[in-house]
Amino acid sequence: MTHPLLDLTPLSAERFAAIEDRVTRLLSTEQDVVIMQGEALLPLEGAIRGAAGPGTTALNVITGPYGQTFGDWLRDCGATVYDLAVPFHTAVTADQIRDALAEHPEIDFVSLVHAEAATGNTNPVAEIGEVVRAHGALFYLDAVASVGAEPVLPDAWGVDLCVIGAQKAMGGPAGVSAVSVSERAWARMAANPAAPRRSYLSLLDWKQRWVDAGRKVLLHAPAQLEMLALEACVDRIEAEGLETVMARHAAAAAATRAGALALGVGLEPYVYEASNAAPVATTLRVPVGVDASEVVAAALAVDPSLPLVAGGGALASSMIRVNHYGPAADPVVAGACLTALRTVLAATT
Repeated sequence: MTHPLLDLTPLSAERFAAIEDRVTRLLSTEQDVVIMQGEALLPLEGAIRGAAGPGTTALNVITGPYGQTFGDWLRDCGATVYDLAVPFHTAVTADQIRDALAEHPEIDFVSLVHAEAATGNTNPVAEIGEVVRAHGALFYLDAVASVGAEPVLPDAWGVDLCVIGAQKAMGGPAGVSAVSVSERAWARMAANPAAPRRSYLSLLDWKQRWVDAGRKVLLHAPAQLEMLALEACVDRIEAEGLETVMARHAAAAAATRAGALALGVGLEPYVYEASNAAPVATTLRVPVGVDASEVVAAALAVDPSLPLVAGGGALASSMIRVNHYGPAADPVVAGACLTALRTVLAATT
Protein backbone atom coordinates (compact mmCIF):
# COMPACT_ATOMS: atom_id res chain seq x y z
CA MET A 1 0.00 0.00 0.00
CA THR A 2 1.40 3.37 -0.97
CA HIS A 3 1.81 6.17 1.53
CA PRO A 4 1.87 9.90 0.60
CA LEU A 5 4.74 10.65 3.01
CA LEU A 6 6.83 7.59 2.23
CA ASP A 7 6.45 6.67 -1.43
CA LEU A 8 7.71 9.89 -2.99
CA THR A 9 9.37 10.56 -6.30
CA PRO A 10 13.06 11.25 -5.56
CA LEU A 11 13.89 14.93 -5.17
CA SER A 12 16.03 15.99 -8.12
CA ALA A 13 18.97 18.36 -7.97
CA GLU A 14 17.02 20.66 -10.29
CA ARG A 15 14.09 20.92 -7.88
CA PHE A 16 16.44 21.34 -4.91
CA ALA A 17 18.12 24.24 -6.73
CA ALA A 18 14.74 25.77 -7.58
CA ILE A 19 13.75 25.78 -3.90
CA GLU A 20 17.12 27.30 -3.06
CA ASP A 21 16.49 30.06 -5.61
CA ARG A 22 13.18 30.91 -3.97
CA VAL A 23 14.83 31.19 -0.55
CA THR A 24 17.43 33.46 -2.16
CA ARG A 25 14.67 35.76 -3.42
CA LEU A 26 13.10 35.76 0.04
CA LEU A 27 16.36 37.26 1.36
CA SER A 28 16.70 39.73 -1.54
CA THR A 29 20.33 38.69 -1.84
CA GLU A 30 22.87 38.29 -4.63
CA GLN A 31 25.01 36.10 -2.38
CA ASP A 32 25.22 32.34 -2.69
CA VAL A 33 22.49 30.68 -0.64
CA VAL A 34 23.00 27.08 0.43
CA ILE A 35 20.16 25.03 1.90
CA MET A 36 21.55 22.80 4.65
CA GLN A 37 20.11 19.40 5.44
CA GLY A 38 19.50 19.86 9.15
CA GLU A 39 18.12 22.19 11.81
CA ALA A 40 19.63 25.67 11.89
CA LEU A 41 22.31 24.71 14.40
CA LEU A 42 24.01 22.95 11.47
CA PRO A 43 24.80 26.08 9.41
CA LEU A 44 25.19 28.20 12.55
CA GLU A 45 28.03 26.01 13.76
CA GLY A 46 29.34 25.23 10.28
CA ALA A 47 29.65 28.92 9.39
CA ILE A 48 31.60 29.72 12.55
CA ARG A 49 33.91 26.74 12.21
CA GLY A 50 34.43 27.54 8.56
CA ALA A 51 35.26 31.21 8.96
CA ALA A 52 37.01 31.30 12.36
CA GLY A 53 40.13 29.68 13.71
CA PRO A 54 43.47 30.44 15.35
CA GLY A 55 44.32 34.00 14.38
CA THR A 56 40.69 35.13 14.35
CA THR A 57 39.77 37.90 16.79
CA ALA A 58 36.03 37.98 17.33
CA LEU A 59 33.53 40.32 18.91
CA ASN A 60 30.70 38.09 20.14
CA VAL A 61 27.53 39.95 21.06
CA ILE A 62 25.42 38.31 23.75
CA THR A 63 21.78 39.35 24.03
CA GLY A 64 20.49 35.87 24.87
CA PRO A 65 21.45 32.20 25.08
CA TYR A 66 22.48 31.75 21.45
CA GLY A 67 25.07 34.48 21.70
CA GLN A 68 26.61 32.55 24.57
CA THR A 69 26.75 29.41 22.42
CA PHE A 70 28.48 31.24 19.58
CA GLY A 71 31.19 32.43 21.94
CA ASP A 72 31.80 28.84 23.03
CA TRP A 73 32.15 27.69 19.42
CA LEU A 74 34.50 30.55 18.56
CA ARG A 75 36.77 29.74 21.49
CA ASP A 76 36.70 26.08 20.58
CA CYS A 77 37.94 27.07 17.11
CA GLY A 78 40.93 28.78 18.68
CA ALA A 79 39.71 32.34 18.14
CA THR A 80 40.41 35.17 20.56
CA VAL A 81 36.95 36.28 21.70
CA TYR A 82 35.74 39.50 23.26
CA ASP A 83 32.19 39.16 24.56
CA LEU A 84 29.88 42.16 24.53
CA ALA A 85 26.99 41.20 26.81
CA VAL A 86 23.96 43.38 27.42
CA PRO A 87 20.98 42.70 29.71
CA PHE A 88 18.55 40.32 28.08
CA HIS A 89 15.65 42.74 28.57
CA THR A 90 17.20 45.20 26.12
CA ALA A 91 19.11 45.26 22.81
CA VAL A 92 22.68 46.05 21.84
CA THR A 93 23.27 49.40 20.12
CA ALA A 94 25.43 50.35 17.18
CA ASP A 95 27.36 52.71 19.47
CA GLN A 96 28.23 49.84 21.80
CA ILE A 97 29.52 47.87 18.83
CA ARG A 98 31.50 50.88 17.60
CA ASP A 99 33.09 51.37 21.03
CA ALA A 100 34.06 47.69 21.28
CA LEU A 101 35.67 47.75 17.84
CA ALA A 102 37.56 50.94 18.69
CA GLU A 103 38.84 49.35 21.90
CA HIS A 104 39.99 46.23 20.02
CA PRO A 105 40.83 47.31 16.45
CA GLU A 106 42.23 43.83 15.70
CA ILE A 107 38.70 42.38 15.67
CA ASP A 108 37.99 40.78 12.28
CA PHE A 109 34.80 38.80 13.01
CA VAL A 110 31.53 39.94 14.59
CA SER A 111 28.79 37.49 15.61
CA LEU A 112 25.28 38.62 16.45
CA VAL A 113 21.78 37.22 16.91
CA HIS A 114 19.15 39.30 15.14
CA ALA A 115 16.12 38.28 17.24
CA GLU A 116 16.42 36.17 20.38
CA ALA A 117 13.11 34.35 20.59
CA ALA A 118 14.15 32.96 23.98
CA THR A 119 14.34 36.43 25.53
CA GLY A 120 12.07 38.37 23.17
CA ASN A 121 14.51 41.05 22.06
CA THR A 122 15.67 42.13 18.62
CA ASN A 123 18.81 44.02 17.61
CA PRO A 124 19.18 46.91 15.12
CA VAL A 125 21.12 44.99 12.49
CA ALA A 126 20.98 47.67 9.78
CA GLU A 127 22.75 50.20 12.02
CA ILE A 128 25.19 47.62 13.39
CA GLY A 129 26.00 46.46 9.87
CA GLU A 130 27.15 49.95 8.92
CA VAL A 131 29.56 49.99 11.85
CA VAL A 132 30.91 46.51 11.14
CA ARG A 133 31.32 47.29 7.43
CA ALA A 134 33.25 50.47 8.20
CA HIS A 135 35.56 48.49 10.48
CA GLY A 136 36.09 45.81 7.84
CA ALA A 137 35.20 42.78 9.97
CA LEU A 138 33.33 39.73 8.71
CA PHE A 139 29.71 39.91 9.90
CA TYR A 140 27.94 36.70 11.00
CA LEU A 141 24.21 36.88 11.77
CA ASP A 142 21.74 34.42 13.25
CA ALA A 143 18.43 35.40 11.62
CA VAL A 144 16.69 32.11 12.39
CA ALA A 145 13.92 33.66 14.48
CA SER A 146 13.64 36.97 12.65
CA VAL A 147 13.20 35.86 9.04
CA GLY A 148 9.54 36.22 8.14
CA ALA A 149 8.77 38.35 11.19
CA GLU A 150 10.88 41.39 10.30
CA PRO A 151 13.15 42.41 7.41
CA VAL A 152 16.29 40.30 6.88
CA LEU A 153 18.51 41.90 4.20
CA PRO A 154 22.03 40.45 4.09
CA ASP A 155 23.22 42.54 1.14
CA ALA A 156 21.84 45.88 2.31
CA TRP A 157 23.17 45.31 5.83
CA GLY A 158 26.61 44.01 4.87
CA VAL A 159 26.07 40.58 6.41
CA ASP A 160 28.62 38.01 5.22
CA LEU A 161 27.09 34.91 6.79
CA CYS A 162 23.34 35.00 7.38
CA VAL A 163 21.72 31.85 8.77
CA ILE A 164 17.97 31.31 8.63
CA GLY A 165 15.63 28.52 9.68
CA ALA A 166 12.07 27.87 8.60
CA GLN A 167 10.59 26.70 11.88
CA LYS A 168 9.57 30.00 13.46
CA ALA A 169 8.14 33.02 11.63
CA MET A 170 8.30 31.30 8.24
CA GLY A 171 5.93 28.67 9.60
CA GLY A 172 7.88 25.81 8.06
CA PRO A 173 9.85 22.70 9.01
CA ALA A 174 12.58 22.53 11.65
CA GLY A 175 14.76 19.99 9.86
CA VAL A 176 16.11 22.20 7.07
CA SER A 177 17.87 25.57 7.09
CA ALA A 178 19.89 27.90 4.90
CA VAL A 179 22.84 30.28 4.92
CA SER A 180 23.74 33.12 2.59
CA VAL A 181 27.49 33.47 2.05
CA SER A 182 29.33 36.51 0.70
CA GLU A 183 32.41 36.28 -1.49
CA ARG A 184 34.45 37.60 1.45
CA ALA A 185 33.17 34.79 3.65
CA TRP A 186 33.96 32.14 1.02
CA ALA A 187 37.48 33.53 0.72
CA ARG A 188 37.91 33.50 4.50
CA MET A 189 36.83 29.87 4.68
CA ALA A 190 39.02 28.81 1.76
CA ALA A 191 42.04 30.37 3.49
CA ASN A 192 41.24 28.74 6.83
CA PRO A 193 43.10 25.41 7.18
CA ALA A 194 40.89 24.53 10.14
CA ALA A 195 37.63 24.96 8.20
CA PRO A 196 35.66 21.69 8.03
CA ARG A 197 36.22 19.78 4.82
CA ARG A 198 34.67 16.45 3.81
CA SER A 199 32.34 16.95 6.76
CA TYR A 200 28.62 17.39 7.39
CA LEU A 201 29.55 20.77 8.90
CA SER A 202 31.41 21.86 5.78
CA LEU A 203 30.13 24.81 3.80
CA LEU A 204 33.18 24.52 1.57
CA ASP A 205 31.98 21.11 0.40
CA TRP A 206 28.73 22.72 -0.79
CA LYS A 207 30.69 25.54 -2.43
CA GLN A 208 33.01 23.25 -4.35
CA ARG A 209 30.74 20.31 -5.14
CA TRP A 210 27.39 22.09 -5.51
CA VAL A 211 27.63 25.85 -6.17
CA ASP A 212 30.80 25.86 -8.28
CA ALA A 213 29.76 22.65 -10.05
CA GLY A 214 26.59 24.26 -11.38
CA ARG A 215 24.22 22.66 -8.87
CA LYS A 216 23.87 19.49 -10.96
CA VAL A 217 24.59 16.76 -8.41
CA LEU A 218 23.64 16.82 -4.73
CA LEU A 219 26.27 15.96 -2.13
CA HIS A 220 24.07 13.33 -0.52
CA ALA A 221 20.45 12.19 -0.41
CA PRO A 222 18.36 15.26 0.44
CA ALA A 223 16.04 15.51 3.42
CA GLN A 224 13.12 15.08 1.07
CA LEU A 225 10.14 15.59 3.36
CA GLU A 226 11.71 18.69 4.90
CA MET A 227 12.59 20.12 1.48
CA LEU A 228 9.04 19.62 0.25
CA ALA A 229 7.72 21.22 3.44
CA LEU A 230 10.09 24.16 2.91
CA GLU A 231 8.79 24.52 -0.63
CA ALA A 232 5.22 24.55 0.67
CA CYS A 233 6.20 27.07 3.31
CA VAL A 234 7.65 29.42 0.67
CA ASP A 235 4.52 28.87 -1.45
CA ARG A 236 2.41 30.13 1.44
CA ILE A 237 4.64 33.14 2.13
CA GLU A 238 4.69 34.13 -1.54
CA ALA A 239 0.90 33.76 -1.78
CA GLU A 240 0.30 35.93 1.28
CA GLY A 241 3.14 38.34 0.53
CA LEU A 242 6.21 38.74 2.72
CA GLU A 243 5.24 42.26 3.76
CA THR A 244 1.83 41.00 4.87
CA VAL A 245 3.42 38.13 6.81
CA MET A 246 5.71 40.56 8.63
CA ALA A 247 2.83 42.94 9.33
CA ARG A 248 0.85 40.07 10.82
CA HIS A 249 3.73 39.28 13.20
CA ALA A 250 4.04 42.94 14.20
CA ALA A 251 0.31 43.14 14.90
CA ALA A 252 0.39 40.00 17.04
CA ALA A 253 3.35 41.33 19.02
CA ALA A 254 1.73 44.72 19.59
CA ALA A 255 -1.52 43.10 20.69
CA THR A 256 0.27 40.79 23.11
CA ARG A 257 2.34 43.55 24.66
CA ALA A 258 -0.57 45.96 25.04
CA GLY A 259 -2.96 43.26 26.19
CA ALA A 260 -0.59 41.99 28.89
CA LEU A 261 -0.30 45.47 30.36
CA ALA A 262 -4.08 45.92 30.28
CA LEU A 263 -4.94 42.67 32.07
CA GLY A 264 -4.29 43.96 35.55
CA VAL A 265 -2.91 40.66 36.85
CA GLY A 266 0.72 41.71 37.23
CA LEU A 267 2.14 40.60 33.87
CA GLU A 268 4.76 42.94 32.43
CA PRO A 269 6.75 42.85 29.19
CA TYR A 270 10.16 41.31 29.84
CA VAL A 271 11.77 43.58 27.22
CA TYR A 272 11.39 47.08 28.61
CA GLU A 273 11.22 49.12 25.40
CA ALA A 274 8.76 48.21 22.66
CA SER A 275 11.37 49.23 20.06
CA ASN A 276 13.66 46.46 21.36
CA ALA A 277 10.94 43.79 21.38
CA ALA A 278 11.01 41.12 18.68
CA PRO A 279 7.85 40.60 16.62
CA VAL A 280 8.41 36.84 16.56
CA ALA A 281 7.64 36.25 20.25
CA THR A 282 6.68 38.29 23.31
CA THR A 283 8.22 37.52 26.69
CA LEU A 284 6.38 38.43 29.89
CA ARG A 285 7.43 38.70 33.54
CA VAL A 286 5.12 37.13 36.07
CA PRO A 287 4.37 38.76 39.45
CA VAL A 288 6.79 38.16 42.30
CA GLY A 289 5.96 34.93 44.09
CA VAL A 290 4.30 33.36 41.05
CA ASP A 291 5.97 30.47 39.21
CA ALA A 292 5.82 30.99 35.44
CA SER A 293 6.16 27.30 34.64
CA GLU A 294 3.15 26.49 36.83
CA VAL A 295 1.09 29.22 35.17
CA VAL A 296 1.94 27.92 31.71
CA ALA A 297 1.19 24.34 32.72
CA ALA A 298 -2.23 25.35 34.07
CA ALA A 299 -3.07 27.33 30.92
CA LEU A 300 -2.02 24.47 28.63
CA ALA A 301 -4.04 22.00 30.67
CA VAL A 302 -7.14 23.88 29.57
CA ASP A 303 -6.01 24.49 25.95
CA PRO A 304 -2.91 22.56 24.82
CA SER A 305 -2.92 24.37 21.45
CA LEU A 306 -1.88 27.73 22.93
CA PRO A 307 1.65 28.79 21.87
CA LEU A 308 2.82 29.35 25.45
CA VAL A 309 6.07 28.19 27.06
CA ALA A 310 7.91 29.08 30.22
CA GLY A 311 11.32 30.70 29.95
CA GLY A 312 14.35 28.51 29.60
CA GLY A 313 16.98 27.74 32.23
CA ALA A 314 17.15 30.32 35.01
CA LEU A 315 14.14 32.15 33.54
CA ALA A 316 11.77 29.18 33.86
CA SER A 317 10.16 30.46 37.03
CA SER A 318 9.90 34.15 36.10
CA MET A 319 9.21 34.37 32.33
CA ILE A 320 6.38 33.34 30.03
CA ARG A 321 6.89 33.38 26.28
CA VAL A 322 4.03 33.83 23.84
CA ASN A 323 5.27 32.30 20.58
CA HIS A 324 3.09 34.21 18.13
CA TYR A 325 4.93 33.14 14.99
CA GLY A 326 4.04 31.42 11.75
CA PRO A 327 0.31 30.62 11.63
CA ALA A 328 0.04 31.73 15.28
CA ALA A 329 1.05 35.31 14.34
CA ASP A 330 -2.50 36.51 14.83
CA PRO A 331 -3.96 38.95 17.38
CA VAL A 332 -6.78 36.45 17.94
CA VAL A 333 -4.26 33.82 19.04
CA ALA A 334 -2.54 36.41 21.22
CA GLY A 335 -5.88 37.25 22.80
CA ALA A 336 -6.57 33.59 23.56
CA CYS A 337 -3.17 33.28 25.26
CA LEU A 338 -3.76 36.37 27.38
CA THR A 339 -7.25 35.24 28.34
CA ALA A 340 -5.87 31.92 29.55
CA LEU A 341 -3.07 33.62 31.49
CA ARG A 342 -5.49 36.04 33.12
CA THR A 343 -7.74 33.19 34.21
CA VAL A 344 -4.86 31.28 35.79
CA LEU A 345 -3.26 34.30 37.43
CA ALA A 346 -6.57 35.60 38.80
CA ALA A 347 -7.04 32.24 40.52
CA THR A 348 -3.54 32.26 42.04
CA THR A 349 -3.26 35.85 43.32
